[in-house]
Amino acid sequence: MTKQRGDRTRVVTAGRRAEWTQGVVNPPVWRASTHLYESVADLRAAGGRDTHHRLFYGRRGAPTQWSLADALTELEPGAEGTFLYPSGVAAVAAALLSVLQPGDELLCVDSAYDPTRSLATGLLRRLGITTRFYDPLIGADIADLIGPATRAILLESPGSLTFEVQDVPAITAVARARGLVTLLDNSWATPLLFPAIRNGVDLTILAGTKYVGGHSDVMLGAVTAAPGHFARLRDTSFQLGQVASPDDAWLAARGLRTMALRLAEQGRSALAIARWLEQQPEVARVLHPALPGSPGHATFMRDFAGPAGLFAFVLNGGDEAARAALIDGLELFGIGYSWGGFESLAIPVDPARYRTATSPDFAGPLVRLSIGLEDSDDLIADLAAGLARFRAVRG
Repeated sequence: MTKQRGDRTRVVTAGRRAEWTQGVVNPPVWRASTHLYESVADLRAAGGRDTHHRLFYGRRGAPTQWSLADALTELEPGAEGTFLYPSGVAAVAAALLSVLQPGDELLCVDSAYDPTRSLATGLLRRLGITTRFYDPLIGADIADLIGPATRAILLESPGSLTFEVQDVPAITAVARARGLVTLLDNSWATPLLFPAIRNGVDLTILAGTKYVGGHSDVMLGAVTAAPGHFARLRDTSFQLGQVASPDDAWLAARGLRTMALRLAEQGRSALAIARWLEQQPEVARVLHPALPGSPGHATFMRDFAGPAGLFAFVLNGGDEAARAALIDGLELFGIGYSWGGFESLAIPVDPARYRTATSPDFAGPLVRLSIGLEDSDDLIADLAAGLARFRAVRG
């Protein structure tokens, strides 16, 4: 058996078929809505065959999109195929709609990304699909929640606000035994840190906007399917008219080539900053999966290849004004949503507003940090000044 190549090699070589690159290093941008045919017979023949990886109409994609999709499939051991979307939320929606229908029930982790919750309680509810939220640390006990209408389980690990690590292998084992489909938002880790399909997941979702793109200049989502799930995902996505822009796909493909390096450096820097924050009297708790005491830490150490650059910390008391004083004066941390870009970000987060199955109790307000590629010592100095402002306002 050929030894699997390392992450850095795979992100450089994946998705670069000769017929798509045509002699250039990075597959070029194919911008087209209409593809022309030699005759009416050719046009009719094209409509009657599988259009995957065949030029048909712009909505079905072209080599720019196909090469990125192929690359993401190659990064996920055991995968059948990948479909691209114009955003991460669009990817979540298409994945869910490919496996659920009116009358079905979805089990959704309570720590899910807020737009995912809104999708479940909004669009899915209007379609007659019910959702029950569950404790992210439930593990194999999720079997007790499965009812006659349950068809799928949606996981997010770690959660993107409070960073609980789910026991994905235990949950997927229960799901397989009960005939349920499992979906995982794997945007925090990417397949480089957590190969989802190898751990039993059926549909793994990425917000390509984040670590794949890496430069905060692209909106993109992706769903990679285990064998037996891709055809329905693709058909559903075609019926929804989903297509990723070729320009966005090209930007994401360019970012992908450095993702292994960026992810490793950002994870190293984030862990150093998290450990420093643990020692500060203004900080009550640091929520980073790689730190002992963070929820699901033992599972993280068992299942993940390393840390990423996103985590949160709990302030020791204080109110909104004190938290805002900390964040507003930061010089190297921008205030903005998302993560995974080259620049660091800081935002206030209030997870209790989005929880229904669990009630996390924290000693003070939370701040979420996305660590970029700046020098970690400079980021620590910036945070130290921020904590001093927090302390002054808190009193």
